[in-house]
Amino acid sequence: MEYKDYYTILGISKDASQNEIKRSYRKLARKYHPDVSKEPDAEKKFKEIGEAYEVLKDPEKREAYDQLGSNWKAGQSGFQPPPDWEQQFDFGGGGYTQGNAQDYSSFFEDLFGGGRSTGRHYYNSTYGSSFQSKGENIRAKVMIDLEDSLHGASRSFTLQIPEVDNQGVITNKQRTLKVKIPKGIKEGQTIRLSKQGNPGIGGGERGDLLLEVSFNPHRLYTIDGKDIYLNVPVAPWEATLGTKINVPIPTGEKVGMKIPADSQQGRKLRLKGKGLPGKDTGDFYVVLQVMLPPSSDPKVKKFNEQMRDEIDFNPRSYMF
Repeated sequence: MEYKDYYTILGISKDASQNEIKRSYRKLARKYHPDVSKEPDAEKKFKEIGEAYEVLKDPEKREAYDQLGSNWKAGQSGFQPPPDWEQQFDFGGGGYTQGNAQDYSSFFEDLFGGGRSTGRHYYNSTYGSSFQSKGENIRAKVMIDLEDSLHGASRSFTLQIPEVDNQGVITNKQRTLKVKIPKGIKEGQTIRLSKQGNPGIGGGERGDLLLEVSFNPHRLYTIDGKDIYLNVPVAPWEATLGTKINVPIPTGEKVGMKIPADSQQGRKLRLKGKGLPGKDTGDFYVVLQVMLPPSSDPKVKKFNEQMRDEIDFNPRSYMF
């Protein structure tokens, strides 16, 4: 019996995740599908890919296959399964979930053989091509304004999107899409446009278009998750003595905020529930930025010299 290295056939490592196995299979199945592929021996490779996927996608079959031993490589002849293989693993009644017996090698038959499935088939000369596969999803990034997330909006985006045609050729196409922006969406979240991705194989449905959201820079605000931040300049005496100021919040309102006495540079003051809306509403933070008047003004210079001479204050005393 000739040993089959299913991991090599799918072009993946032995520690590949189930999602990686699925992605690799879909990519190779598209490339070598006999209806569209111009590769030599496409049908043979397509069947090998299907056989490898049949084993590795099933956790039980994969575990059993991994126990056959790591010393065997694809193409080696004379391979024999362990003598107690049938007692350890019984796949005789499991059938084939996606193929026909005639599509698989003797290696597969001897190890995993069983009854036939009435499910969908791989391509073969007897049954013809009835293989179906959903098209790949496409990912793209879109930039929105803060206000779009605050209120919800509909926006049109023109994107250069890579698409794979039925021949497996990748081309960039310009598409203009009208997209509904959900209220409260955060940076990094995605908007799914169903069936706007790559076409499927064999009549399979199209994949989806996944739009990852980022925010355009705002002249006042920065965004972190669902929280919104505003840097607010304050004079030294406002930070020292305390005061009340008005600050603009993203809804367009002006909100009164108390600056506590002895506030330091970078202090954060919170307005609860004034961030991005949603089930878990974000907060709005004012970050104090203490601004010093210019020493080129003689009055400022004299005042600072007076404080230096009369006030016993060393901001670095904690270091020693």
